[in-house]
Amino acid sequence: MPSSSSLIQGISISVSDDDEATGKVRVRVRRKRSRGPVSASARRRRILFRAAQLGVPLLLAALAVSLLLYESYRLTPSRSSTLPPPSFADISRLSRNARAADGARKSCLKFLDPEKLQNLELAEIPETNLSIKEVVYRSSVPHIDNDTPSHTENSRFNSFTGYQTLTEREESFKMKKSVTVHCGFYNENGGFRVSDVDKEYMRSCEVVVATCAFGGGDDLHQPIGMTENSIRKVCYVAFWDEVTRAAQEEEGHKIGEDLMIGLWRIILVSDLPFSDQRLNGKIPKLISHRLFPMARYSIWVDSKSQFRRDPLGVLEALLWRSNSSLALSEHGARSSLYDEAKAIVKKHKATPEEVEVQLDQYRQDGIPDEKRFNGKKALAEASVIVRDHAPLTNLFMCTWFNEVVRFTSRDQLSFPYVLRRLRPPGVHLFPVCPRKDLVNSLGHRRKVKPLVKETT
Repeated sequence: MPSSSSLIQGISISVSDDDEATGKVRVRVRRKRSRGPVSASARRRRILFRAAQLGVPLLLAALAVSLLLYESYRLTPSRSSTLPPPSFADISRLSRNARAADGARKSCLKFLDPEKLQNLELAEIPETNLSIKEVVYRSSVPHIDNDTPSHTENSRFNSFTGYQTLTEREESFKMKKSVTVHCGFYNENGGFRVSDVDKEYMRSCEVVVATCAFGGGDDLHQPIGMTENSIRKVCYVAFWDEVTRAAQEEEGHKIGEDLMIGLWRIILVSDLPFSDQRLNGKIPKLISHRLFPMARYSIWVDSKSQFRRDPLGVLEALLWRSNSSLALSEHGARSSLYDEAKAIVKKHKATPEEVEVQLDQYRQDGIPDEKRFNGKKALAEASVIVRDHAPLTNLFMCTWFNEVVRFTSRDQLSFPYVLRRLRPPGVHLFPVCPRKDLVNSLGHRRKVKPLVKETT
């Protein structure tokens, strides 16, 4: 028969039917096992194990917080732009610091040694880039100052640009020894006025590094990394309007009596011709040869960037060494102008309607949806433009400017079109890495203020 048992305080009592019958109860005592003494090493292991259980999560948490703080510090924009601009006495120190920083990372672009840069002279423009001997600007051709277009495809044409017809547009792309083209400054009352003192200064420049900020715009970032040779030979020019000057004075950046802020010579512009400040910015960006008539070379730098290389060294590396006349970076994300058009619409940088008008014209003109041109990307990123001021390059920039005025102000969209239409020799589209080696991109700080109305 099965037996039942109960446990009472460690004593096991077994009861069977036979035992009940005889009245006998068998008692069995279960003794607890006594543990021996714990050794010191075992206690240490137990303490270490418990410490590890508590300490590892804390250590991981501390590492995570440290990493988060480091990334936050690394991604925080530099505050150097809000500091007082360096004086001329600081430039040598800035140059040495720039070279020290360059030594910490491998340069994507090979520059001449500082000793060679110090003695570098301006190179002559190659004969291969002189296939066009003369560019005649329509502003110099007799015309009626108050003329109006017979038909206007785009209301942004005005007395500054002149009213380019489609026939005149087509003629501007024909390669001849002498080409007549619209290139801004069509009417003396068209706008973009600067003082006579500033005009005289701009006429004195042979090599120019230029930027601009209209409508408040970005802060002025002092260039670094230049040699004394470039400081003597290069004009650093920043174009401002009164809105930008007021915004900068609030930040403590005032124009000196010598019209300078650090290395930058400030040119104040009045009567801007466009209500769209992006279009106003295209004037010094794309047709700088109209502003600096005696210059042989120029480098454009967007206002969001700090130029960090020796200008003469950049000309040698990107133009003279490769026998080029125009150098700018390939686009980092896309290769086709049609892909760029989709991105522009998606990012709300232009309306779908105006982009489609531009694409329809380009398709009609036979521009293919190809991602490569002469073995390079067919799309450029134009935050840095390095160029000579030879006639063919000037023609390229004039036609590019006219496309930007006629269609959208996104110059990346019209560059591949002009490149395919003119097919000029000596266009150097370099990879993205060298562009990052030329400038420190600091981003846009404030939104620009548009003009109330457009001058006509």
